Amino acid sequence: MPREMSSYERMKCVYNHETPDRLPLTDSPWGTTVARWRREGLPADVSVGDFFGFEKSGSIGTDNSPRYPSELIEETDEYVIRTTAWGATMKNWKKASSTPDFLDFRIKDRSSWDEARARMTPTEDRVNWAHLEKNHPIWRQKGYWIQAGAWFGYDVFASWHVGTERMLIAMVTDPEWCKDMIEHALSVSLELLSMVWDRGYTFDCLSFPDDLGYRNGPFFSPQTYRQVVKPAHKRACDWAHDRGVKVMLHSCGNIMELLPDLIDAGFDGLNPIETKAGMDLIGIKKQYGSQLVLQGGIDVRAMSQSDQIEEEVREKVTVAKEEGGYIYHSDHSVPDNVSFADYCRVIALVKHYGRYH
Repeated sequence: MPREMSSYERMKCVYNHETPDRLPLTDSPWGTTVARWRREGLPADVSVGDFFGFEKSGSIGTDNSPRYPSELIEETDEYVIRTTAWGATMKNWKKASSTPDFLDFRIKDRSSWDEARARMTPTEDRVNWAHLEKNHPIWRQKGYWIQAGAWFGYDVFASWHVGTERMLIAMVTDPEWCKDMIEHALSVSLELLSMVWDRGYTFDCLSFPDDLGYRNGPFFSPQTYRQVVKPAHKRACDWAHDRGVKVMLHSCGNIMELLPDLIDAGFDGLNPIETKAGMDLIGIKKQYGSQLVLQGGIDVRAMSQSDQIEEEVREKVTVAKEEGGYIYHSDHSVPDNVSFADYCRVIALVKHYGRYH
């Protein structure tokens, strides 16, 4: 029997499109989903990742925000309204898992962006050095896969800092403004991560979110992507590759049309391969599997359907795992209509059909 790999060894193997000892396991259940699983038998003193055998990972983050004061506006039994360090006014629900409800934004035009931009400077106090000093040696010693995050891109501003409608209109009417926001946020992120790297806190993967599509396709044309967003994506990939670091993009929605450009920009991996938005895991594997590591693609709608889930896992995992290059994950995050028993079966099936030996 071959020796069991560490998470670092397994993930490195997969990113090199080589065959690991077993399929890497990752996933993202909602908070309300975990609460349900606890009620249904998940031990209270065991994490979800430890119980299901997910890969061990460390996470490095930095703060590239304008650092506006975060203030509590209103709190009830049902929700909390507060402002963020980026100047957004955000409503979060306490008893449900959902995206926040954005009520207002401070960054609305070039003038308000210029004000925010001037506050975004890469100073050392934007890194949690104590966290790194305490945890990084342990991550390396125990063979964790270490990921660093960056915070920039179309979706970061559209969803969190400027507003979707405002950003999409500006992508056409004022693309240079949009490009400046994306590029400056990236510059600050990379300068902070360079500080981290230069102090010896190395990492294995640069991972960041940039949702580029919805269920019917990309939010904008490939031409707009190439003009406004792709230069920053390529710069992030080049920076990482100069250090021997892999790059994983998280993008929801149907972005099939953009895959050639994403590969050209330099991305090594893509998640979550959202089936319910029309992303075809098997088709992507067959066409781009030698160029992209794929993470995800298992339809969460099938997880609670006992007559569908085995075929879903068997068909996709059997193809996607070939020659490495695949990491198990749901096709986004696991909702709370999936029971603990349902999910135990999902993981059992993934482990069965994901065997290499």
